[in-house]
Amino acid sequence: FLTKLKSLGILAVDVMIKNKKAQLKTKKLKISSLQLLKNRSAQLKIQQMAFVLVAVVLFFVVVGIFILKVSVANLREQKDVLEEDNARLLVAKLANSPEFSCGEGFGTARANCIDLDKVMMLKENIEKYTGFWGVGNIEIIRIYPVREEGNIECNLGNYPNCNWIKLKEGAETGFGGETYVSLCRKEKYTDKIDNKCEIGKLIAG
Repeated sequence: FLTKLKSLGILAVDVMIKNKKAQLKTKKLKISSLQLLKNRSAQLKIQQMAFVLVAVVLFFVVVGIFILKVSVANLREQKDVLEEDNARLLVAKLANSPEFSCGEGFGTARANCIDLDKVMMLKENIEKYTGFWGVGNIEIIRIYPVREEGNIECNLGNYPNCNWIKLKEGAETGFGGETYVSLCRKEKYTDKIDNKCEIGKLIAG
C-alpha cells in the first residue's frame, strides 16, 4: 500500500512539473510575442520619423530654391538697370568727348554740342578707334529740320545734304542710350563762313 502511495505521489509530482513547464512555455511565448510587437511598433515609429525628416528637408530645399530664384531675378533686374544707367552716362560722356564736342569752335563752349565737320573726318578714320569708346554702335541722327527724303546716310560726297551718320556698327547686344544734342557745322554763305546748328540725337549701344 505504501509503495502505491509513493508511486501516486511521484506521478502527481511529475504531472505538476509538466504543468509548470507548460505554463513556463506559454509565458515565454507570450513574452516573445510582446517583444515582437514592441519591436514592430518601434520600427514603425523610426520609419515615421525618417519620413518626417525627409519631408522637412525637402520643404527647406524647395524654400531655399525659391528664395535663390527670387534673389537671382532681383540681381538681374539691378544689373539691367545699372547697364541702362551706364549706357546713358556713356552717351552723355561721348557727346562731350574731344572727338565729338564743338569745344569753342562755335563761340563759347557748349555742352552736348557735336561738331559735324569733325565727326565726318572721324568717320573716315574710325578703324583707328576700335575699342576706344567701349561701345559697339554709334549713330548721329538729325531730327530737325526734318528731311522729306527720309534717312540719308552721310558720306563725304553728300555731306551736309544728309541726316544720318553711322560711325560704328557692331552686334546689337546689351543696352543702348541716346541723348539730344546740337549738331553744328561751318557753312559758307557767299563770301563768308557762318555757324549752322541743328537738333539731333546721339545714339550709342
